[in-house]
Amino acid sequence: MGEAVEIFYPNSFSKICNGTTNQNLDDESQQFDSWYEETIDEDLKWSFALKSVLYKGASEYQDIALLDTKRFGKVLVIDGKMQSAEIDEFIYHECLIHPALLFHSNPKTVFIMGGGEGSAAREALRHKSIEENFMCDIDQEVVNFCRRFLTVNRDAFSNKKLNLVFNDAYLSSMKMAFLLLRLVFSCVQSYFCQAGPAGIFTHKEVFSSIYNTIRQVFKYVMAYTAHVPSFADTWGWVMASDQPFSIGAEEIDWRIAERVEGELLYLNGASFLSSATMNEAVYLSLLNETHVYTEEDARFIPGHRLVHRL
Repeated sequence: MGEAVEIFYPNSFSKICNGTTNQNLDDESQQFDSWYEETIDEDLKWSFALKSVLYKGASEYQDIALLDTKRFGKVLVIDGKMQSAEIDEFIYHECLIHPALLFHSNPKTVFIMGGGEGSAAREALRHKSIEENFMCDIDQEVVNFCRRFLTVNRDAFSNKKLNLVFNDAYLSSMKMAFLLLRLVFSCVQSYFCQAGPAGIFTHKEVFSSIYNTIRQVFKYVMAYTAHVPSFADTWGWVMASDQPFSIGAEEIDWRIAERVEGELLYLNGASFLSSATMNEAVYLSLLNETHVYTEEDARFIPGHRLVHRL
């Protein structure tokens, strides 16, 4: 999923959103019948119809586009990769944030690496016990853009518990990263991350490696998955702790009711526990994976960091 943002018109000519044009959402948006196309792999693409291009531009670090699609509503695209879609981003972000916080006995502090669009912070701040939510992102322009135009996250960005830090959240040394994970664990008792595509044909790209890498650090590691329609695949997450994940579906539901503001749209106790049951192929891949992420030997989703500024 990733090269340049390509918009295909009915006459078969394409227009590339290349960061050379800055169009403000306060101005009249482009209206046309066209398609957005994203590369999933070298022999596979995913496309969907557009209503309009609401914004296209470039920051110091990356290309930015906000598209209004017919099927998925507003879609945020960074460097040619769809980040989230209005209609189903709740699936991704509920799965990312709530399981680890619900398994925690009394979460107080959350640190989010990346997360510029604000949706992860929005979900974390729904937990009544959270006192501080730190979010570190390298690109202040993207954060400012999302703060302005992604209205669903405006309350999160204005929340006094949210502390924004603009810096590179990537740690150059995986050894340093493991030390950080231990430090984070000693404070908040759990670690969680998104782990890329986890479908029957895609789970070996990064999902199994991320799982195995985290397994080198923590005693208890749980992988779980959910289908995200706008991603055209099953997606994976991993959470980890040195304490066992031992609560059942009824306890999860009780904690959601007692500890989370408002209703969750996707996650409940039974669905979460079932999402941690892998099919045979994925189960065996996780069991037998030997690759561990290092700075010299990292795996990426196909198309990652292959942005063409044309």
